[in-house]
Amino acid sequence: MKRSKILIIDDEQSMRMQLESMLISPDYDITTLANGKELLAHLEELSPDLIILDVIMPEMDGFEVCRRIRAQNQFQHIPIILVTVMDGKKVLTQGLEAGAMDFLQKPVSKLELQVRVRTMLRIKKQYDELQATLEMREELSNMIVHDMSSPIVSVLLHATLMQEKITDPELLKHLEMIYLAAERLDSFVNDILMLAKMEQSKMLLNLTQTDINQLALDAEKHFSIIAHSKGIKLQLQLPSPPLEMPVDANLFRRVIANLLANALQYSSGNTTVTLRLQQAKHILDDKPHLYMEVADEGPGIPEEYRQRVFEKFEVVNMKRKGVVAQIGLGLTFCRMAVDAHGGKIFIKTNQPQGSIFVVEI
Repeated sequence: MKRSKILIIDDEQSMRMQLESMLISPDYDITTLANGKELLAHLEELSPDLIILDVIMPEMDGFEVCRRIRAQNQFQHIPIILVTVMDGKKVLTQGLEAGAMDFLQKPVSKLELQVRVRTMLRIKKQYDELQATLEMREELSNMIVHDMSSPIVSVLLHATLMQEKITDPELLKHLEMIYLAAERLDSFVNDILMLAKMEQSKMLLNLTQTDINQLALDAEKHFSIIAHSKGIKLQLQLPSPPLEMPVDANLFRRVIANLLANALQYSSGNTTVTLRLQQAKHILDDKPHLYMEVADEGPGIPEEYRQRVFEKFEVVNMKRKGVVAQIGLGLTFCRMAVDAHGGKIFIKTNQPQGSIFVVEI
């Protein structure tokens, strides 16, 4: 059975020894440290399941140590118990604000310490088990999505072959819609796979000098058919001369495609979707900067949700509750791709109705 790792941090050696003696057990692997700086320096290699932390210490008190631990994502789930001679209410308020989960007052009761430690370790174990389950589900989902790629490619291939043989205009129209739907599904599958790579920091940008105007024109060729079938006017406003800048062409092509697909999906007939592209100058340098807008006249997105629609789990939650219609995982991909380029993406209101998705790089 795996032993739980407990760290005890106190500047007084006698207190460290006392707390350690109270917790000696074959179930625990206990390490003692003299100060917060030592803890922060070795936190990653020690990888504790629980931290018992003195509040009053020289150089850096327990509250500041808590704050620094919680500032690092990989350590936010580690339970921290504060130990102090200070007033309980004051410590509780400050400790919770700093990120602690519990506190004990000196002199420490052995029984109370043991109970609090068991409770915190139980919480940590439950968190670890939940995290492992979520990771397994994520890996399984990615495997399923990966396996979907082959049949989708097969549909696209056979649809292409049929287009070469069929001459009936009505059948060709339906075949074209089948092809576009399969291509959209293929794009969705690829988005999920790329999201997984980005989240695992395995996505490397392939920056090349790219004609952004041409990427927009290529997207227009594809989406003009969908726009026409829905009675939507799709228009481009592009700069002259064309805007060129170093981007990962494949990723940015997908950003444009996802934003256009999102705008068209949630727009009704007799409305307009506009892609505006322009070159902007940054006040800090003379390099070309990209400013792109995809504007629609759909239902719009309430201001309180405009940042949340780019977060994967928020998207799933809002979809389930039905609070915002105009969202999908494609927007999460867009944010991560734009972030990878050092840019930003956000939403403005389109007047009199709709949304404007803005990309700045």
